[in-house]
Amino acid sequence: MLVFDRVTKFYRAKGVKKTILSDFSFEFPTDRNIGIMGKNGSGKSTMMRLMAGIEPPDLGHVYRTKRVSWPLGFSGGFNGSMTGIENIRFVSRIYGQNTDKVIAYVTEFAELGSSLRLPIKTYSSGMKARLAFGLSMAIDFDVYLIDEIIAVGDEDFRKKSRRVFQEKLNKSQIIMISHSAGTIKQYCDCGLLLEGNQIRYFEDIEDLIDAYTILNSKN
Repeated sequence: MLVFDRVTKFYRAKGVKKTILSDFSFEFPTDRNIGIMGKNGSGKSTMMRLMAGIEPPDLGHVYRTKRVSWPLGFSGGFNGSMTGIENIRFVSRIYGQNTDKVIAYVTEFAELGSSLRLPIKTYSSGMKARLAFGLSMAIDFDVYLIDEIIAVGDEDFRKKSRRVFQEKLNKSQIIMISHSAGTIKQYCDCGLLLEGNQIRYFEDIEDLIDAYTILNSKN
């Protein structure tokens, strides 16, 4: 179960308050893959960070009874002063995983070699994404959060990533953000459209894509 119960989230910048979600309640279906669409700045990534527990709501509650991943490719939670290995070990302990097994998996998958012994702050964005994706795949989640499909590394690495990702989807649910109608249609069968302060749920993914297309045609 993943439930938003009267969730409000806002930010303040230079004295200006911007509300992202206002008294939003929604129980995400447990047996369907969910797409989230909307224009830039509509709050999609904020919603996903709330799902993952990366950010808390200002009001209301987010309830989880399933193991929910962080957004795939998200590296903002890494400690830059710690090495790749130290970050892997830290995350493994949080999720109750066997640290040696996770380290071995990520070492082989991410193909970062001796760089795993270096501080994260020395990594390029591509290296961080490889580490984050590999770590996501090393842990079995009930729900995978995907903030746009990431493609890093050479073609062989991308093929390996797609293959492992597909294996995970055979037994897990996904909640995906994407601007690509084709990607949403490929992976999802229902979804949410964020438009200003309004959030609409569509049982049929084609209806979501149609509504998103109309939204984009307004400007």
